[in-house]
Amino acid sequence: MYGRMAALIWLIVGILLVVAEVLSGDFVLVMLGAAALAAAGVSALGAGELVSVLVFAVTSLGLIVGARPVLKKRLQLGSGIKMHHEALLGSRAVALTPVDEHSGQVKIGGDTWSARTLDGSVIEAGEAVTVVEISGATAVVIAAV
Repeated sequence: MYGRMAALIWLIVGILLVVAEVLSGDFVLVMLGAAALAAAGVSALGAGELVSVLVFAVTSLGLIVGARPVLKKRLQLGSGIKMHHEALLGSRAVALTPVDEHSGQVKIGGDTWSARTLDGSVIEAGEAVTVVEISGATAVVIAAV
């Protein structure tokens, strides 16, 4: 009777930890949840309380120290992938209207952006520019070299 009850308790704890991971996103609770599921497995097979606690402890430590850093590194978004406006920095564009330190428009890829120059210079329509910054919805540009 004890083995089934302990297995059920470990199973419930494991599931709750895995579900709680959705809120934290730090890969700690899911590792603890997996370790609790491993402890539930050995309890269901008839292992005693001490064995299931040891399985939980060893599995938790192994997953947190071994698997967690690898998973975090693999799934981290900042791993060289430029997102949103960062992808535009350094890109080439073409001035659609004269661009000065206050206003203008440029075409970046297929999109039209409001623009201004970084250094106060005036860039004529049709000239190539380089995007150096995105300020709100405005591309800050310099004349392309």
